[in-house]
Parts: sequence; C-alpha cells; structure tokens
Amino acid sequence: MQMVLIMKVNDSSKMGSVPIPKLLFQMSTPAIISMLVQALYNIVDSIFVSRVSQDALTALSLAFPMQTLVLAFSIGVGIGAGSIVSRRLGQGNHDEAIKLAQTGLFIALIIGTFWLIFGYPLSMGFTSLFADKGTDVYQYTLTYLFICVCFSMGSTVEIYFNKIQQSMGKMAIPMAAQLIGAITNIALDPLFIFGVGNWQGIGVAGAAVATVIGQIFSMIFSVFMFFRKKHELYFTFKQFRPNKHRILEIIKIGLPVTVLNSISSIATTVLNSILIVFSKVAVAILGVYFKLQSFVFMPLFGLNQGSLPIESYNYGANNKKRFVFTYILCFGVAIVVLLIGFTVFQTATPQLLLLFDADETMLTMGVRALKIISYCFIPASFAVVTINMFQSIGYGFTSMLFSVLRQLGLLIPLSLIFAKTKGLDYVWLAFPIAELITSLIFAPFAVVLIKRAFNKLQSPVNPLTFATEGAYIENADISSLDEVAEKDLPSDINDAEN
Repeated sequence: MQMVLIMKVNDSSKMGSVPIPKLLFQMSTPAIISMLVQALYNIVDSIFVSRVSQDALTALSLAFPMQTLVLAFSIGVGIGAGSIVSRRLGQGNHDEAIKLAQTGLFIALIIGTFWLIFGYPLSMGFTSLFADKGTDVYQYTLTYLFICVCFSMGSTVEIYFNKIQQSMGKMAIPMAAQLIGAITNIALDPLFIFGVGNWQGIGVAGAAVATVIGQIFSMIFSVFMFFRKKHELYFTFKQFRPNKHRILEIIKIGLPVTVLNSISSIATTVLNSILIVFSKVAVAILGVYFKLQSFVFMPLFGLNQGSLPIESYNYGANNKKRFVFTYILCFGVAIVVLLIGFTVFQTATPQLLLLFDADETMLTMGVRALKIISYCFIPASFAVVTINMFQSIGYGFTSMLFSVLRQLGLLIPLSLIFAKTKGLDYVWLAFPIAELITSLIFAPFAVVLIKRAFNKLQSPVNPLTFATEGAYIENADISSLDEVAEKDLPSDINDAEN
C-alpha cells in the first residue's frame, strides 16, 4: 500500500497556552456529544423492544455484556493504532505511520471477520448461561446477539476510523458519524420491530437489524470523510504486507484498553447470573439501569476524551499547574453532572421506568433499585476522572487496577455475599459501597502519583519542541510521551504499562 499523509503538527501547542476552561470546552464538547449519541444507541432498542414484551426487554439486558465485549475489541485496536500513528507523525516518521495505519485497519478487518465466523456459536454459548432453550428469553437473546455480533463489521471499521480521526484532533467527524448511526437506528427501529401497513415487522430481530444498518451508515460516512482528498491524513492502497512487529506494537497499547472496556462486560455478566436467581424482572431492571445511567456517565467519558490530551501534554511539558488545574476542573464538572443525575434518579424514577413500559411489579422493584444504586454516582465522579488522569501520566497499569477493583474486586464479591445473606435490595446497595471504598483507597494514590510523576521530570520542555517532535525532554533521549512514562516508571510495573 502507498499513502500520502499530511499533518499539522503544530496544532498541539495550544495545549500549553490556551486557558484551561476554554481549551477543555473546545476539546470536550464534540466528544461529549458523541458519547451522548452513543448513549442514545444503547437505550433506543430497549425502549422499543419493551413494547414487544418484558421477556424481550430481559433478553436485551442479557445481550448487553456481549455487545460491550465486541465493542471493547474494536475500541482497543482503534486507540492502539491511533496512538502510535499520531506519535510517529509527531516524530516526523511518516513512512512508519503509513505502515502502522495500514496494519491497524488490517487488524480491525480481522476482528470483524472473526465475529462474522464465530459470532453465532459464541452467542449460543453465552445465551445458554442464562436461559433454557425453548423459552422466549433464550430465543430473543440469541436472535438479537446473532445479528448484532455476526454483522458487527460496520461498527468495527467505523470505530477504527473514528479513533484515527480523534488521534489527529478531528473530533467533529466522529461525532457526526455516530449521530448518523443513531438517527438511522431510531428511524428504522419502529419500522423493523412493529412493521408498517400489512407488514407485521420482525420484533426483536428488527431491533438488531436497525442497529446494524445504523452502524453501516456510520461506517460509510467515516470512511468517506477519512479518504476525501482534503483530509489531513489521506492514503491510497496499492501494496500491503502484514508485519508481526507492528501488529504486536498495536496490540501492546490496545490490549489494556480492551481489557479496561471488557471489565464492565464481565461484571454485568456475573451480576446477571446473580439476579436471574431472584427473577427475570431483576435482570431487566439492571439492564434498564445501565441504559439510563449511560446518559449520566457518557458526558464524563467525553470530558475525559477532551482532557486526556491536555493532561498528557502538560505532563510532558512539566507544567504541573495546568495539569492539576485540568484534573480539578474535570473533577468539579463530574460532581455537578453526577449530582444532577442523582437528583433525577431520586425524583423521577417512575417516569424513567415507564419509558420501558414497566408493569406494576417492575415499577415497585425498579424504583427501589434505581434509587439505591444511584447513591454510587457521587463517589464515582472521583473514579471516572482519576482513571483518566492515571492514563495521562503513563500509569496505565494503575488505571487498570483501579477499574478492576471497582467492578470486579469489590462489586462482585459484595453482590454475591449480599445475595446469599441479605436479599435483593442489598445487591443494589453493593454498587455505592464498592464505589465509596474504591475512592477512599485510591484518593491518596492520586496525590502521591501526581507528585511522583512530576518529580521525575528533571527539566521543563519547550512547548514548541513538544508540539512538533513528541514529548522531548532536554538532555534525554526520549521521543514520545509514552516513552517518557515508560522510562520514568519503576521497574516492577514498567513492563505492564501501555
């Protein structure tokens, strides 16, 4: 393959000069919109499917963890490739950036092909964990997963190109791509689920078909915008040979990202297995909670996308004042957003559940559940922004440990203990308890690691040099921010980073 790449390498200098509130707003707004669109993706199918039956809603709740797992692999390769391509361009090594971009797309296509071939047997095995063959829940779950997993190529390719765009500072195009997909999904859902005219529709399968078509439309837009001639990063294909070293380099960075995004999938799967013992309604309520809370947390994930390059730049430039201010500002915004979310969950719970056509049993159980779980929002504000901050200074292993402790190390054991000894209400209470304990454990770590990271930077960096050549430290042979982090990490966790 041959590519022609052009990149404005001086754009990153604004990270060290533009006032932080203005810069954070500029960097985060498109990402926040993209995240809210993603939340819309998550909730639309469930709202329409709940009109089919409560079993259909339960099926989508059961399917959600496997959908998340599929998404995690796509995000991993997208971020892994985007990070390295951006770094090589910053170093002026365009030839290597070309080959890495090609390799990343190759891996993305391999992942999409894997799900196409193995999606059905994996979906069948996953569904069998929760439902007996012949039941409506089993058939609905398997049908939905089969379509969404086997035909996830559109989503995989779209995510790859969107992450490459974001690595180049192009935040509006991924936002537009997701918006196109969401609008398509919303428009097609009632048509395929309930039909039109004499056509009766195809129920749960229709929700899956609408989702896949929306993803394909997003992919078409992303690919078109990426390959248009005036784009900053443009390449044409003629020759390509996979190289194992480049594949491993992308996997090295992308795998921790995949693991981090898979943790919630594992946790939700285990929680579903705990709740199904109580009732199918409890599983449906958990699914509804995850769909609803995404509107609260997705803006924070968008905020993280905007703040990560700011924190990373100012860490590399040894500008502790701007780094800490960005972190504190993000923390403050997170608290405000989650306080609003907490208030809505406490005061409008019945109205939220009625969006999913909840009956009397689901309303009674769901109101109590959502009110209890939402107490986790406030301590979660610290966790969300701190995990992102750890990544910005190169402590990816610490970030992963934080996530594992939150969702697996505490939430799952507490849920199991409460389920066995206290009952369903205490399973919901495990959410805020796990968040509070995790935040109390990691709060001192955040202070210590920030101080430690900046103490290791012996001299300040010229912002212009950093913008054009990567994270360069005077009198040190380091050419990228990742290398700064790796060189400064202690030997016992150095190999685990990135």
